[in-house]
Amino acid sequence: MERHDAIVIGSGPNGLAAAIRLSQEGWKTLVLEAADTPGGGARTRELTLPGFRHDVCSAVHPMGIASPFFRTVDLEGQGLRWIRPDVAVAHALDGGGAAAARRDLDATARELGEDGPVYRSTFEPWIGRVDELFREALAPLHVPKHPLLLARLGLEARKPAIRFARRFHGEPARALFAGNAVHGVLPLESPLSSAVGIMMLISAHAFGWPFPEGGSQAITDALLKVLRSLGGEVRCGVTVRSLGELPEARAYLFDVAPRNLEAICADALPEGYRKRLLAYRHGPGVFKIDYALSAAIPWANPVCREAATVHVAGTIGEVAAAERAAWKGRTSDRPFVLVAQPSVLDPTRAPQGLHVAWAYCHVPHGSNADRREVIARQIERFAPGFRDCIVATHTMSCADLEAYNANNVGGDIVGGVTDWRQLFTRPVARWSPYTTPNHRVFLCSASTPPGAGVHGMCGYWAAEAVMKRLTKGGRS
Repeated sequence: MERHDAIVIGSGPNGLAAAIRLSQEGWKTLVLEAADTPGGGARTRELTLPGFRHDVCSAVHPMGIASPFFRTVDLEGQGLRWIRPDVAVAHALDGGGAAAARRDLDATARELGEDGPVYRSTFEPWIGRVDELFREALAPLHVPKHPLLLARLGLEARKPAIRFARRFHGEPARALFAGNAVHGVLPLESPLSSAVGIMMLISAHAFGWPFPEGGSQAITDALLKVLRSLGGEVRCGVTVRSLGELPEARAYLFDVAPRNLEAICADALPEGYRKRLLAYRHGPGVFKIDYALSAAIPWANPVCREAATVHVAGTIGEVAAAERAAWKGRTSDRPFVLVAQPSVLDPTRAPQGLHVAWAYCHVPHGSNADRREVIARQIERFAPGFRDCIVATHTMSCADLEAYNANNVGGDIVGGVTDWRQLFTRPVARWSPYTTPNHRVFLCSASTPPGAGVHGMCGYWAAEAVMKRLTKGGRS
Protein backbone atom coordinates (compact mmCIF):
# COMPACT_ATOMS: atom_id res chain seq x y z
CA MET A 1 0.00 0.00 0.00
CA GLU A 2 1.26 3.48 -0.90
CA ARG A 3 2.51 5.37 2.13
CA HIS A 4 1.90 9.07 2.74
CA ASP A 5 3.70 11.43 5.08
CA ALA A 6 0.49 13.22 6.06
CA ILE A 7 -3.19 12.38 5.71
CA VAL A 8 -5.68 15.23 6.06
CA ILE A 9 -9.30 14.40 6.87
CA GLY A 10 -11.60 17.06 5.45
CA SER A 11 -11.17 19.22 2.36
CA GLY A 12 -12.45 22.57 3.55
CA PRO A 13 -10.17 25.60 3.13
CA ASN A 14 -8.31 24.72 6.34
CA GLY A 15 -7.76 21.10 5.37
CA LEU A 16 -6.50 22.12 1.93
CA ALA A 17 -4.29 24.84 3.44
CA ALA A 18 -2.70 22.31 5.80
CA ALA A 19 -2.08 19.90 2.93
CA ILE A 20 -0.58 22.64 0.75
CA ARG A 21 1.75 23.88 3.48
CA LEU A 22 3.07 20.36 4.14
CA SER A 23 3.38 19.67 0.43
CA GLN A 24 5.43 22.85 0.06
CA GLU A 25 7.98 21.24 2.38
CA GLY A 26 8.09 18.02 0.38
CA TRP A 27 5.64 15.97 2.45
CA LYS A 28 3.65 13.41 0.46
CA THR A 29 0.10 14.44 1.33
CA LEU A 30 -3.32 12.82 0.90
CA VAL A 31 -6.64 14.58 1.61
CA LEU A 32 -9.73 12.47 2.30
CA GLU A 33 -13.22 13.94 1.92
CA ALA A 34 -16.51 12.27 2.85
CA ALA A 35 -18.59 14.27 0.35
CA ASP A 36 -18.57 13.69 -3.38
CA THR A 37 -16.73 16.98 -4.03
CA PRO A 38 -14.05 18.90 -2.10
CA GLY A 39 -14.68 22.24 -0.47
CA GLY A 40 -16.31 22.00 2.96
CA GLY A 41 -17.80 25.44 3.56
CA ALA A 42 -16.64 26.75 0.17
CA ARG A 43 -18.84 25.07 -2.41
CA THR A 44 -21.23 26.45 -5.04
CA ARG A 45 -24.21 24.53 -6.43
CA GLU A 46 -27.48 24.98 -8.32
CA LEU A 47 -29.68 24.69 -5.25
CA THR A 48 -32.89 26.19 -6.65
CA LEU A 49 -33.14 26.13 -10.46
CA PRO A 50 -30.76 25.37 -13.35
CA GLY A 51 -28.39 28.26 -14.01
CA PHE A 52 -28.75 29.79 -10.54
CA ARG A 53 -25.43 29.21 -8.74
CA HIS A 54 -25.70 29.47 -4.96
CA ASP A 55 -22.99 29.29 -2.30
CA VAL A 56 -23.94 26.41 -0.03
CA CYS A 57 -22.25 27.89 3.05
CA SER A 58 -19.85 30.84 2.93
CA ALA A 59 -20.49 33.49 0.27
CA VAL A 60 -18.51 36.67 0.98
CA HIS A 61 -14.99 36.48 2.42
CA PRO A 62 -13.76 39.49 4.41
CA MET A 63 -10.54 37.63 5.26
CA GLY A 64 -9.96 36.17 1.78
CA ILE A 65 -7.50 38.71 0.40
CA ALA A 66 -6.36 39.58 3.94
CA SER A 67 -5.23 36.01 4.65
CA PRO A 68 -1.42 35.85 5.01
CA PHE A 69 -1.52 32.22 3.82
CA PHE A 70 -3.68 32.82 0.74
CA ARG A 71 -1.29 35.58 -0.28
CA THR A 72 1.59 33.12 -0.42
CA VAL A 73 -0.03 30.67 -2.85
CA ASP A 74 -1.16 33.02 -5.65
CA LEU A 75 -4.75 31.85 -5.98
CA GLU A 76 -5.31 34.46 -8.68
CA GLY A 77 -2.60 32.73 -10.72
CA GLN A 78 -4.75 29.59 -10.53
CA GLY A 79 -7.75 31.33 -12.07
CA LEU A 80 -9.45 32.85 -9.01
CA ARG A 81 -10.86 36.33 -9.67
CA TRP A 82 -11.82 38.36 -6.63
CA ILE A 83 -14.66 40.86 -6.97
CA ARG A 84 -14.29 43.74 -4.52
CA PRO A 85 -17.39 45.91 -4.13
CA ASP A 86 -16.91 49.61 -3.49
CA VAL A 87 -19.56 49.23 -0.79
CA ALA A 88 -18.25 46.40 1.36
CA VAL A 89 -21.34 46.15 3.55
CA ALA A 90 -24.55 48.15 3.98
CA HIS A 91 -26.85 48.18 7.00
CA ALA A 92 -30.52 48.85 6.24
CA LEU A 93 -32.48 51.20 8.50
CA ASP A 94 -36.16 52.04 8.65
CA GLY A 95 -37.57 54.91 6.66
CA GLY A 96 -35.31 54.24 3.70
CA GLY A 97 -32.16 54.94 5.66
CA ALA A 98 -28.91 52.99 5.60
CA ALA A 99 -25.31 53.08 6.76
CA ALA A 100 -22.47 51.70 4.70
CA ALA A 101 -18.81 50.80 5.05
CA ARG A 102 -17.18 51.71 1.76
CA ARG A 103 -13.67 50.73 0.76
CA ASP A 104 -13.00 54.45 0.83
CA LEU A 105 -12.69 55.31 4.53
CA ASP A 106 -13.03 59.05 3.91
CA ALA A 107 -16.26 58.56 1.95
CA THR A 108 -17.62 56.36 4.74
CA ALA A 109 -16.77 58.98 7.35
CA ARG A 110 -18.44 61.74 5.32
CA GLU A 111 -21.66 59.73 5.00
CA LEU A 112 -21.74 59.12 8.77
CA GLY A 113 -22.03 62.85 9.37
CA GLU A 114 -21.37 63.87 12.98
CA ASP A 115 -19.84 60.48 13.73
CA GLY A 116 -17.47 60.65 10.77
CA PRO A 117 -14.44 62.09 12.61
CA VAL A 118 -14.67 59.55 15.43
CA TYR A 119 -15.18 56.72 12.97
CA ARG A 120 -12.13 57.78 10.95
CA SER A 121 -9.93 58.19 14.02
CA THR A 122 -11.03 54.77 15.29
CA PHE A 123 -10.14 52.76 12.19
CA GLU A 124 -7.53 54.78 10.27
CA PRO A 125 -4.54 53.81 12.46
CA TRP A 126 -5.23 50.10 12.03
CA ILE A 127 -5.87 50.34 8.30
CA GLY A 128 -2.49 51.99 7.86
CA ARG A 129 -0.83 48.90 9.35
CA VAL A 130 -3.24 46.26 8.15
CA ASP A 131 -0.62 43.75 6.96
CA GLU A 132 1.14 43.63 10.33
CA LEU A 133 -2.19 43.59 12.16
CA PHE A 134 -3.62 40.62 10.26
CA ARG A 135 -0.41 38.62 10.60
CA GLU A 136 -0.59 39.11 14.36
CA ALA A 137 -4.35 38.68 14.79
CA LEU A 138 -4.78 35.62 12.56
CA ALA A 139 -2.42 33.55 14.69
CA PRO A 140 -2.50 31.55 17.93
CA LEU A 141 -1.17 33.01 21.17
CA HIS A 142 2.42 34.05 20.59
CA VAL A 143 5.04 36.64 21.44
CA PRO A 144 4.01 39.45 19.06
CA LYS A 145 6.41 41.18 16.71
CA HIS A 146 4.31 44.32 17.03
CA PRO A 147 3.24 44.31 20.69
CA LEU A 148 1.95 47.87 20.86
CA LEU A 149 -0.22 47.38 17.78
CA LEU A 150 -1.68 44.16 19.14
CA ALA A 151 -2.13 45.64 22.61
CA ARG A 152 -4.16 48.53 21.20
CA LEU A 153 -6.37 46.12 19.31
CA GLY A 154 -6.77 44.00 22.43
CA LEU A 155 -7.82 46.94 24.59
CA GLU A 156 -10.61 47.80 22.18
CA ALA A 157 -11.56 44.24 21.21
CA ARG A 158 -12.13 43.16 24.82
CA LYS A 159 -15.07 45.57 25.15
CA PRO A 160 -18.66 44.48 24.65
CA ALA A 161 -19.90 45.67 21.26
CA ILE A 162 -22.68 47.68 22.93
CA ARG A 163 -20.06 49.63 24.87
CA PHE A 164 -17.74 50.09 21.89
CA ALA A 165 -20.61 51.52 19.84
CA ARG A 166 -21.29 54.23 22.43
CA ARG A 167 -18.41 56.30 21.03
CA PHE A 168 -20.82 57.07 18.19
CA HIS A 169 -23.82 59.35 18.71
CA GLY A 170 -25.98 58.52 15.70
CA GLU A 171 -27.94 55.34 15.03
CA PRO A 172 -26.37 54.71 11.60
CA ALA A 173 -22.81 54.35 12.95
CA ARG A 174 -23.93 52.36 15.98
CA ALA A 175 -26.01 49.97 13.90
CA LEU A 176 -23.25 49.58 11.32
CA PHE A 177 -20.79 48.50 13.99
CA ALA A 178 -23.30 46.22 15.71
CA GLY A 179 -24.07 44.40 12.48
CA ASN A 180 -20.40 43.71 11.91
CA ALA A 181 -19.96 42.50 15.49
CA VAL A 182 -22.75 39.95 14.99
CA HIS A 183 -20.42 37.96 12.71
CA GLY A 184 -18.67 36.85 15.92
CA VAL A 185 -21.92 35.16 17.06
CA LEU A 186 -21.77 36.49 20.62
CA PRO A 187 -24.35 38.50 22.54
CA LEU A 188 -23.42 42.13 21.99
CA GLU A 189 -23.27 42.64 25.76
CA SER A 190 -20.49 40.04 26.08
CA PRO A 191 -16.80 40.86 26.58
CA LEU A 192 -14.82 40.41 23.34
CA SER A 193 -17.92 40.86 21.18
CA SER A 194 -16.27 43.96 19.68
CA ALA A 195 -13.34 41.97 18.32
CA VAL A 196 -14.91 40.62 15.15
CA GLY A 197 -16.72 43.89 14.45
CA ILE A 198 -13.43 45.76 14.53
CA MET A 199 -11.67 43.25 12.28
CA MET A 200 -14.57 43.17 9.83
CA LEU A 201 -14.58 46.93 9.39
CA ILE A 202 -10.80 47.11 9.08
CA SER A 203 -11.06 44.52 6.33
CA ALA A 204 -13.93 46.41 4.70
CA HIS A 205 -11.79 49.52 4.27
CA ALA A 206 -8.52 47.76 3.50
CA PHE A 207 -9.78 45.03 1.14
CA GLY A 208 -13.45 45.57 0.41
CA TRP A 209 -15.05 42.26 1.51
CA PRO A 210 -14.22 40.30 -1.64
CA PHE A 211 -16.07 37.36 -3.10
CA PRO A 212 -15.01 35.09 -5.98
CA GLU A 213 -16.42 35.36 -9.45
CA GLY A 214 -18.56 32.29 -10.05
CA GLY A 215 -18.99 31.49 -6.36
CA SER A 216 -17.01 30.22 -3.40
CA GLN A 217 -16.26 26.99 -5.25
CA ALA A 218 -13.65 29.05 -7.13
CA ILE A 219 -11.57 29.31 -3.94
CA THR A 220 -11.65 25.54 -3.51
CA ASP A 221 -10.80 24.97 -7.17
CA ALA A 222 -7.77 27.29 -6.94
CA LEU A 223 -6.54 25.63 -3.74
CA LEU A 224 -6.89 22.22 -5.39
CA LYS A 225 -4.78 23.36 -8.33
CA VAL A 226 -2.06 24.54 -5.97
CA LEU A 227 -2.13 21.29 -4.00
CA ARG A 228 -2.00 19.09 -7.08
CA SER A 229 0.84 21.14 -8.56
CA LEU A 230 2.82 20.21 -5.43
CA GLY A 231 2.03 16.50 -5.78
CA GLY A 232 -0.81 16.38 -3.24
CA GLU A 233 -3.78 14.07 -3.76
CA VAL A 234 -7.48 14.38 -2.90
CA ARG A 235 -9.92 11.47 -2.66
CA CYS A 236 -13.65 12.13 -2.26
CA GLY A 237 -16.41 9.82 -1.08
CA VAL A 238 -14.26 8.49 1.77
CA THR A 239 -15.89 8.60 5.21
CA VAL A 240 -13.39 8.13 8.05
CA ARG A 241 -14.95 6.55 11.11
CA SER A 242 -11.85 5.52 13.05
CA LEU A 243 -8.16 6.27 13.06
CA GLY A 244 -7.39 2.58 12.74
CA GLU A 245 -8.88 2.36 9.24
CA LEU A 246 -6.49 4.97 7.83
CA PRO A 247 -3.30 4.05 5.96
CA GLU A 248 0.01 4.45 7.75
CA ALA A 249 1.33 8.03 7.88
CA ARG A 250 3.63 10.21 9.93
CA ALA A 251 0.82 12.64 10.77
CA TYR A 252 -2.97 12.78 10.66
CA LEU A 253 -4.62 16.20 10.49
CA PHE A 254 -8.35 16.50 11.13
CA ASP A 255 -10.38 19.35 9.69
CA VAL A 256 -13.30 18.36 11.93
CA ALA A 257 -15.20 19.55 15.00
CA PRO A 258 -13.71 18.52 18.39
CA ARG A 259 -16.46 16.03 19.14
CA ASN A 260 -15.88 14.36 15.77
CA LEU A 261 -12.16 14.13 16.48
CA GLU A 262 -13.04 12.40 19.75
CA ALA A 263 -15.31 9.91 17.97
CA ILE A 264 -12.80 9.05 15.25
CA CYS A 265 -9.76 8.85 17.53
CA ALA A 266 -11.40 7.44 20.66
CA ASP A 267 -8.96 4.54 20.94
CA ALA A 268 -5.92 6.72 20.31
CA LEU A 269 -6.48 9.56 22.79
CA PRO A 270 -6.43 9.52 26.61
CA GLU A 271 -9.74 9.74 28.43
CA GLY A 272 -9.03 13.11 30.02
CA TYR A 273 -8.31 14.79 26.71
CA ARG A 274 -11.38 13.20 25.14
CA LYS A 275 -13.58 14.60 27.92
CA ARG A 276 -12.18 18.06 27.27
CA LEU A 277 -12.98 17.72 23.56
CA LEU A 278 -16.56 16.75 24.38
CA ALA A 279 -16.83 19.74 26.74
CA TYR A 280 -16.11 22.13 23.86
CA ARG A 281 -19.02 24.53 23.47
CA HIS A 282 -20.96 25.34 20.31
CA GLY A 283 -23.19 28.39 20.03
CA PRO A 284 -26.36 29.29 18.12
CA GLY A 285 -27.10 27.77 14.76
CA VAL A 286 -28.45 29.37 11.61
CA PHE A 287 -31.42 28.99 9.34
CA LYS A 288 -30.30 29.66 5.77
CA ILE A 289 -32.33 30.35 2.64
CA ASP A 290 -31.24 30.75 -0.98
CA TYR A 291 -33.35 32.68 -3.45
CA ALA A 292 -33.67 32.57 -7.21
CA LEU A 293 -34.98 36.03 -8.11
CA SER A 294 -36.58 37.62 -11.16
CA ALA A 295 -34.88 40.94 -10.35
CA ALA A 296 -32.36 42.42 -7.95
CA ILE A 297 -33.65 43.00 -4.42
CA PRO A 298 -35.53 46.36 -4.52
CA TRP A 299 -33.88 47.96 -1.48
CA ALA A 300 -35.44 51.25 -0.43
CA ASN A 301 -32.00 52.81 -0.03
CA PRO A 302 -29.79 52.88 -3.15
CA VAL A 303 -26.58 52.15 -1.24
CA CYS A 304 -27.95 48.71 -0.32
CA ARG A 305 -28.28 47.97 -4.04
CA GLU A 306 -24.54 48.55 -4.50
CA ALA A 307 -23.38 46.19 -1.76
CA ALA A 308 -22.74 42.49 -2.09
CA THR A 309 -23.55 42.16 1.64
CA VAL A 310 -26.48 43.80 3.43
CA HIS A 311 -27.23 43.60 7.14
CA VAL A 312 -30.98 43.60 7.72
CA ALA A 313 -32.02 44.45 11.25
CA GLY A 314 -32.62 48.13 11.96
CA THR A 315 -31.30 49.72 15.14
CA ILE A 316 -28.50 48.52 17.41
CA GLY A 317 -31.16 47.74 20.01
CA GLU A 318 -32.93 45.41 17.60
CA VAL A 319 -29.66 43.74 16.62
CA ALA A 320 -28.74 43.13 20.25
CA ALA A 321 -32.20 41.79 21.12
CA ALA A 322 -32.23 39.37 18.19
CA GLU A 323 -28.81 37.93 19.03
CA ARG A 324 -29.64 37.73 22.74
CA ALA A 325 -32.77 35.71 21.92
CA ALA A 326 -30.81 33.07 19.98
CA TRP A 327 -28.43 32.63 22.92
CA LYS A 328 -31.33 32.25 25.34
CA GLY A 329 -33.00 29.55 23.25
CA ARG A 330 -35.63 31.75 21.64
CA THR A 331 -36.38 32.81 18.08
CA SER A 332 -36.89 36.48 17.26
CA ASP A 333 -39.77 38.04 15.34
CA ARG A 334 -37.25 40.58 14.03
CA PRO A 335 -34.03 38.62 13.56
CA PHE A 336 -30.75 40.01 12.33
CA VAL A 337 -30.62 38.78 8.72
CA LEU A 338 -27.38 38.66 6.79
CA VAL A 339 -28.00 38.95 3.04
CA ALA A 340 -25.51 38.33 0.23
CA GLN A 341 -26.48 39.35 -3.30
CA PRO A 342 -23.46 38.42 -5.44
CA SER A 343 -25.23 38.55 -8.78
CA VAL A 344 -25.52 42.34 -8.46
CA LEU A 345 -21.80 42.43 -9.30
CA ASP A 346 -21.28 38.95 -10.78
CA PRO A 347 -23.63 38.15 -13.70
CA THR A 348 -22.19 34.62 -13.99
CA ARG A 349 -24.27 33.58 -10.98
CA ALA A 350 -27.69 33.58 -12.68
CA PRO A 351 -29.29 33.51 -16.14
CA GLN A 352 -29.24 36.85 -17.93
CA GLY A 353 -31.37 39.47 -16.20
CA LEU A 354 -32.04 37.22 -13.17
CA HIS A 355 -30.43 37.12 -9.73
CA VAL A 356 -29.51 35.00 -6.73
CA ALA A 357 -29.53 35.94 -3.05
CA TRP A 358 -28.36 34.15 0.09
CA ALA A 359 -29.61 34.91 3.58
CA TYR A 360 -29.52 33.53 7.08
CA CYS A 361 -30.46 34.41 10.64
CA HIS A 362 -29.25 33.00 13.93
CA VAL A 363 -31.46 30.54 15.78
CA PRO A 364 -31.00 28.57 19.02
CA HIS A 365 -28.48 25.76 18.84
CA GLY A 366 -30.05 22.76 17.09
CA SER A 367 -33.34 24.58 16.42
CA ASN A 368 -35.71 23.05 13.87
CA ALA A 369 -37.71 26.27 13.46
CA ASP A 370 -38.64 27.20 9.89
CA ARG A 371 -37.68 30.86 9.51
CA ARG A 372 -38.34 31.41 5.82
CA GLU A 373 -41.39 33.62 6.45
CA VAL A 374 -39.75 35.84 9.08
CA ILE A 375 -36.63 36.28 6.92
CA ALA A 376 -38.72 37.28 3.91
CA ARG A 377 -40.70 39.69 6.09
CA GLN A 378 -37.53 41.33 7.40
CA ILE A 379 -36.11 41.81 3.89
CA GLU A 380 -39.47 43.12 2.64
CA ARG A 381 -39.42 45.66 5.50
CA PHE A 382 -36.40 47.36 3.94
CA ALA A 383 -37.04 46.32 0.32
CA PRO A 384 -40.75 46.70 -0.49
CA GLY A 385 -41.70 44.38 -3.32
CA PHE A 386 -39.08 41.77 -2.50
CA ARG A 387 -41.60 38.92 -2.29
CA ASP A 388 -42.72 39.62 -5.85
CA CYS A 389 -39.16 38.91 -7.05
CA ILE A 390 -38.94 35.40 -5.57
CA VAL A 391 -38.95 32.65 -8.19
CA ALA A 392 -37.72 29.71 -6.10
CA THR A 393 -36.14 29.01 -2.71
CA HIS A 394 -33.96 26.43 -1.01
CA THR A 395 -33.69 26.24 2.78
CA MET A 396 -31.28 24.65 5.26
CA SER A 397 -32.13 24.21 8.93
CA CYS A 398 -29.62 23.47 11.69
CA ALA A 399 -30.11 19.75 11.08
CA ASP A 400 -29.64 20.19 7.33
CA LEU A 401 -26.42 22.13 7.83
CA GLU A 402 -24.99 19.47 10.14
CA ALA A 403 -26.04 16.69 7.77
CA TYR A 404 -24.32 18.55 4.95
CA ASN A 405 -21.13 19.10 6.96
CA ALA A 406 -20.61 17.41 10.32
CA ASN A 407 -18.47 20.36 11.44
CA ASN A 408 -21.66 22.47 11.66
CA VAL A 409 -22.60 21.03 15.04
CA GLY A 410 -26.17 22.01 15.89
CA GLY A 411 -26.11 24.44 12.96
CA ASP A 412 -23.11 26.33 14.39
CA ILE A 413 -21.23 27.51 11.29
CA VAL A 414 -18.32 29.25 13.07
CA GLY A 415 -16.69 26.22 14.70
CA GLY A 416 -17.65 26.94 18.30
CA VAL A 417 -18.12 29.78 20.76
CA THR A 418 -15.46 32.50 20.62
CA ASP A 419 -15.94 34.05 24.06
CA TRP A 420 -13.09 34.72 26.49
CA ARG A 421 -13.19 31.12 27.74
CA GLN A 422 -12.69 29.61 24.31
CA LEU A 423 -11.05 32.19 22.03
CA PHE A 424 -7.43 31.15 22.56
CA THR A 425 -8.02 27.77 24.20
CA ARG A 426 -9.91 26.25 21.30
CA PRO A 427 -10.42 23.34 21.36
CA VAL A 428 -8.63 22.84 24.73
CA ALA A 429 -5.91 24.71 26.61
CA ARG A 430 -2.57 23.46 25.28
CA TRP A 431 0.80 25.00 24.49
CA SER A 432 0.02 24.26 20.83
CA PRO A 433 -3.77 23.98 20.34
CA TYR A 434 -3.35 22.05 17.08
CA THR A 435 -1.60 19.13 18.80
CA THR A 436 -3.10 16.30 20.84
CA PRO A 437 -1.58 13.87 23.36
CA ASN A 438 -1.16 11.46 20.45
CA HIS A 439 2.11 12.39 18.78
CA ARG A 440 0.67 11.88 15.28
CA VAL A 441 -2.83 13.33 15.61
CA PHE A 442 -3.53 17.02 14.97
CA LEU A 443 -6.58 19.27 14.63
CA CYS A 444 -6.76 21.92 11.87
CA SER A 445 -10.41 23.03 11.76
CA ALA A 446 -12.06 26.36 12.62
CA SER A 447 -12.27 25.02 16.18
CA THR A 448 -8.60 26.03 16.48
CA PRO A 449 -7.14 29.57 16.37
CA PRO A 450 -7.76 31.95 14.73
CA GLY A 451 -11.25 30.51 14.23
CA ALA A 452 -13.94 30.86 11.59
CA GLY A 453 -13.56 32.39 8.15
CA VAL A 454 -12.31 31.35 4.74
CA HIS A 455 -8.65 32.21 5.26
CA GLY A 456 -6.88 28.86 5.67
CA MET A 457 -4.93 30.07 8.69
CA CYS A 458 -6.09 27.28 11.02
CA GLY A 459 -4.74 24.75 8.52
CA TYR A 460 -1.55 26.72 7.99
CA TRP A 461 -0.74 26.91 11.69
CA ALA A 462 -1.63 23.25 12.19
CA ALA A 463 0.82 22.28 9.45
CA GLU A 464 3.49 24.39 11.13
CA ALA A 465 2.75 22.54 14.38
CA VAL A 466 3.12 19.20 12.61
CA MET A 467 6.51 20.12 11.22
CA LYS A 468 7.70 21.56 14.51
CA ARG A 469 6.70 18.44 16.44
CA LEU A 470 7.79 15.81 13.98
CA THR A 471 10.88 17.35 12.42
CA LYS A 472 12.26 19.77 15.01
CA GLY A 473 10.88 18.58 18.30
CA GLY A 474 9.44 21.24 20.55
CA ARG A 475 6.87 21.63 23.30
CA SER A 476 3.27 20.50 22.76
